[in-house]
Amino acid sequence: MTTPTLYYAPGACSLASHIALEEAGHPFETERLNLQAGDQRSARYLAVNERGRVPALVTGDWVLTENTAILRHVARLHPALWPADPQDQAVADEWLAWLSTNLHTTYAHIRRPERYTADEAAFAGIQAKALDTFGDLCTMTEVRLSNGGWAVGGHYSVVDPYLLLFWTWGRGPACKFDMEERFPAWTAHARAMAERPAVQAVFAREKLDLPR
Repeated sequence: MTTPTLYYAPGACSLASHIALEEAGHPFETERLNLQAGDQRSARYLAVNERGRVPALVTGDWVLTENTAILRHVARLHPALWPADPQDQAVADEWLAWLSTNLHTTYAHIRRPERYTADEAAFAGIQAKALDTFGDLCTMTEVRLSNGGWAVGGHYSVVDPYLLLFWTWGRGPACKFDMEERFPAWTAHARAMAERPAVQAVFAREKLDLPR
């Protein structure tokens, strides 16, 4: 069977897929991209993913992009990473949709305002409003995690790495949230994630600081 290769950038949204693959426990290879250097726009990478974004998972001559698709693909191959109960499966899909269409899109307005207007004078306003909205979305996420434990049905799933991604973005330089003070339940979830060997391995590979 062909060994898959994950194209990722340290700390980017590909972190979620990276962790899921590590959790699955089967061999995979990685290709590191430097987004600041423009690796995602290189001819070499555009031949892999014409959209010029990460992640991309390549298995033989088959390329799969988008975090939610990769996470579900990994879970189908490794059912322990997906809920068994049909209602919990629906909740997991709900989580993936919530995170990708709300938190991810809003965060993009903070980091990439040029995608949404050609008027540079409007960048600061877009970023400020997006930061407020991202904070509100994080609060909604916090409420959903307030019962403690993993995101879905008390069992670990591919939803949990995706949640960890946005926690890291919340603490990062674009948002600078005090995650422990503002979002204690989500921070407890992040700390539980940090105890998992797969998370430790990926954070070491990407040279990221584990949640504390």
